[in-house]
Amino acid sequence: MKTIKKKKLKIAIFVASELPFPIPKDFPRPYAPLQVALDIAEGLAEKGHQITFFGPKGSKSKKFEAFELNFSPLYKNKILEYPEIRTVEREKIFNLFDQYAIGAIFKENLKKKFDIIHIHPIDRALPFGFVFKTPVVYTLHDPIHKWKKEIFELFQTKNQYFIAISKYQKDKAPNLNWGGVVYNGINLKNFYFEKTPKDYCLFFGRIMEKKGTREAIQAAKLAKEKLIILGECGDKKYWKKKIKPYLGKNIKYAGFLPYEKIVRYVAKAKVSLMPIKWDEPFGLTFIESMACGTPVIAFNRGSAKEVIKNGKTGFIVKNLSEMADAMKKIGQIDRYECRKWVEENFTIEKMVDGYEKVFFKILRSKN
Repeated sequence: MKTIKKKKLKIAIFVASELPFPIPKDFPRPYAPLQVALDIAEGLAEKGHQITFFGPKGSKSKKFEAFELNFSPLYKNKILEYPEIRTVEREKIFNLFDQYAIGAIFKENLKKKFDIIHIHPIDRALPFGFVFKTPVVYTLHDPIHKWKKEIFELFQTKNQYFIAISKYQKDKAPNLNWGGVVYNGINLKNFYFEKTPKDYCLFFGRIMEKKGTREAIQAAKLAKEKLIILGECGDKKYWKKKIKPYLGKNIKYAGFLPYEKIVRYVAKAKVSLMPIKWDEPFGLTFIESMACGTPVIAFNRGSAKEVIKNGKTGFIVKNLSEMADAMKKIGQIDRYECRKWVEENFTIEKMVDGYEKVFFKILRSKN
């Protein structure tokens, strides 16, 4: 056991064929799984582990080995511009390119003999892990629906392990071969603490029904509070019918801004409203808000009550009426407690330590 703990691991990592790394500045939206994986890779490399991160052409890193695959990233790949490409063909193309990348990992494994293969697009990798003996670890970023649970169990083998990003997510499929639960973490240097907020509430994230943008507007109107909305319009019909008609003096849309500017709005807000209408498996926006000292009020869905400390870093509510009532009590929340909660539970360092522990636990179980 002691020798395994001291061992420096050889770890292969893959996330997406769509993007090289670091994430290009011209990519129009956040891509959380890739950023999380890069933070993990850099943290493990700093601990002395040998990381080989696979990505399309243009992938570079000064901290670990970047294995460039022989194709252009799909976000700017000309194959998607062919006139016969429809939605169904796009899905097939992304699937095939990811499978090519994962195949390259297992081919490289024959030479390098990785201790751990860490893959994020699980749906495309299961058939490979199914037939190899090397420990393969999958981080699950999405909700585990019933159909996914059944397919994951079908492919389950002793060498394949799942990592949940919340206990809520793990509990949805208790029979999977779980390696453990590791919370996502953020770089606190990117989120400055603000002890004196301005007089507005904030919604930030993709503007779409499942994120509850319309409900944030309704709650703000009910509480007679000002609301600023930030984010990419993920659904144009939703924007046109449910959001745009309600904008005005007290409900404003500030646009889809660069990350640094978003952080300024978050830090200055007196509260972030997250009336989510889906079972969020983690919620990076929760911890990004609290890292600035800004409490969060969220609907009781998914992992919300696990990530937000009810009554200490925000409030977990059931409906719009409760959200409006909670907005009136937001001054009771100590903004220092919000920051401290993130420092103690949701940093990159905590996340990296968590993955390292899981990897060593897996290797101990194989001996």
